[in-house]
Amino acid sequence: MRVVFAAGGTGGHINPALSAAQELSSRMPDAEILFIGTKEKMEADLVPKAGFDFASIKITGFQRSFSPADIVYNIGTLWRLLFVSGQCRKILADFRPDLAVGFGGYVSGPVIRTAHKMGIRTAIHEQNAFPGKTNIALSAYADAVMLTSAEAGGRMKCKNKPVITGLPVREEILTVDRAAARASLGIPEEMPVVLSTGGSLGAKSLNDVMCEVIPAFRDRGVVFIHGYGQNGRDVPDKLKAKGIGELQTPMLRVSEYIYDMAQCMAAADLVISRAGASSIAELEAIGRASILIPYPYAAENHQYYNALSLAEKDAAILIEQSALTPEKLSAVIEDLLSDPVKFAAMGKNARDLAITDAKKKIVDVLWELMQ
Repeated sequence: MRVVFAAGGTGGHINPALSAAQELSSRMPDAEILFIGTKEKMEADLVPKAGFDFASIKITGFQRSFSPADIVYNIGTLWRLLFVSGQCRKILADFRPDLAVGFGGYVSGPVIRTAHKMGIRTAIHEQNAFPGKTNIALSAYADAVMLTSAEAGGRMKCKNKPVITGLPVREEILTVDRAAARASLGIPEEMPVVLSTGGSLGAKSLNDVMCEVIPAFRDRGVVFIHGYGQNGRDVPDKLKAKGIGELQTPMLRVSEYIYDMAQCMAAADLVISRAGASSIAELEAIGRASILIPYPYAAENHQYYNALSLAEKDAAILIEQSALTPEKLSAVIEDLLSDPVKFAAMGKNARDLAITDAKKKIVDVLWELMQ
């Protein structure tokens, strides 16, 4: 049995595909799996490291601005689109898959479209509550459409009824223990903990606000863990200007990157973050109350709809970036920490939304298609 996975560009597309491929390999050790992506993006590194074969195509996405540089870039994208179907056809003809699966991003489009034209069965997975344009187009003829959020189904015109599979999350998120995590981090059980992060690159708006919020909560018995990311390396200086020179204390842990994220999430009572699909899935899996600040420039503003899907179910509080101020965030944090019942209900509501066996559900769909 041969299966092609098309995924690329970001970890949000690649990691769920890798998780599904690993589950498929575990269930069917004789399955032959090939990933298709681009040489320029992280899939070219992550896929071989995970032990899967990798083939590349030359394709880029479209820039959304009309600057001279972006216009030139988009012309190049149009040129590459003229040839990418032929590249996909050759790879698929050589590999002869029984099934092609797309996990989003501009790589998925030509691969799944070409596979469909060649009579190969196809499936797609959509991570976000507001689907990307590629998956919206592919849903019209894909044999199976898998969704993380039921809301996405109403924004697609699927050939067949979509299946809610959820999104695979890291195994350590599913197994980490709160008490053990707190013991490892040296945090007393009764101490409230606020974890904030803008991801590996960081979020300037969140960093700027946290440089005001953290000093405001000094000596108030709240532990703050903040990851400022690659683009927030001015955060230590900003905090120092506010009188906070020591960034690693029993009450404060500020660093560029949080390497023990699973432990920190388990130890936290409240998580403040962007609203990418992976972040949402992890918050649900671990059952944490959260304040979500969607990245407003994400494609189709999908992070807003991801956050809204939790906020409407009282599983998170949504603050749009345009409304984010130190005073607003401090007030929300204080309100939540002072209301244990509301706080606990929010975490429970998040946990009730979790699908913790997503990779199994995805492979169940693929298995059925291959029968």
